[in-house]
Amino acid sequence: MRSRAPVAHLAGAALLAAVLAACHRQAPAPAAALPATGTVALPQDEGPRIAMSPDNVHIEYRVYGAGDPAVLLVHGWASDANYWHEQLDALKTHYTVVALNLAGHGASGNNRSDWSIANYAQDVATVARQIPNARLVLVGHSMGAAVALEAVPLIGTRVIGVIAVEALRSVGLPPAAAPEIEQRLKPFRADFVGETRKLVTTSLFTRDATPALVQKVAYDMSLESPAVAVPSLQALLATDLTPLLPQIHVPVYVINSDLAPTDAARIRRALPGTTVDVLEHSDHFLMLEDPARFNALLLKDLAALAARPGTH
Repeated sequence: MRSRAPVAHLAGAALLAAVLAACHRQAPAPAAALPATGTVALPQDEGPRIAMSPDNVHIEYRVYGAGDPAVLLVHGWASDANYWHEQLDALKTHYTVVALNLAGHGASGNNRSDWSIANYAQDVATVARQIPNARLVLVGHSMGAAVALEAVPLIGTRVIGVIAVEALRSVGLPPAAAPEIEQRLKPFRADFVGETRKLVTTSLFTRDATPALVQKVAYDMSLESPAVAVPSLQALLATDLTPLLPQIHVPVYVINSDLAPTDAARIRRALPGTTVDVLEHSDHFLMLEDPARFNALLLKDLAALAARPGTH
């Protein structure tokens, strides 16, 4: 059995938020970093496309395949669309796949002053309006899951389901208080690169995770602009999904790692009918570290959504 890294009890808006309270032991110095995600060879597509958000930020996205429904992939905090590259081949043979970069990430614009979850949800809704499919499934990782849920009412009845990855652990719990949030943000304000690399190496992976992957993720995430990442993290930590949940009238599927506990009963009390899968011996970036097992669960959930009566 794989050894587990010490992770604090989850009480934040998502795993990313919660691990900020995890152990503060010094992370090992990163080895020579791998290239950033821009060098990943992606399946053939027609090149980048642009949508303009309501606050006039250009949102870059790419489209793969041509099936139905369309699957919109929403990345997490300080990441980008390339973090879904291991899913593209598996998905595009069945579905239209849309991999987008939220504002301030990847090749999308950063001319925004309000880095709220609500504004990120507008990014997703803006891209969705340019996708012709009548049916959409939103797949969000970590912060991207909160963004996807927030986008559901904006997009409307075209959304037939949401798949939340490494998320919703704190549903039903109160959000962190403002002083606690500020205390958690303080190290990131002082040394964003160092603190982000420490977060990744000590809290988002198990001790026996693939070292090259750990170093790559730590390097990539630490290169995010602090002007974008810190207020985005603040918004995530302050997120309370409770007022939003009554507006979610589509099935929600959860795929979490066992890096930290998932209270499936509490999630189902907040979102009745939610399907929860926990992938054993996996980490926060389970779609990268164990794509074969993750893709099998993702395809299972997508097939169930696509086959639901009344969604054709």
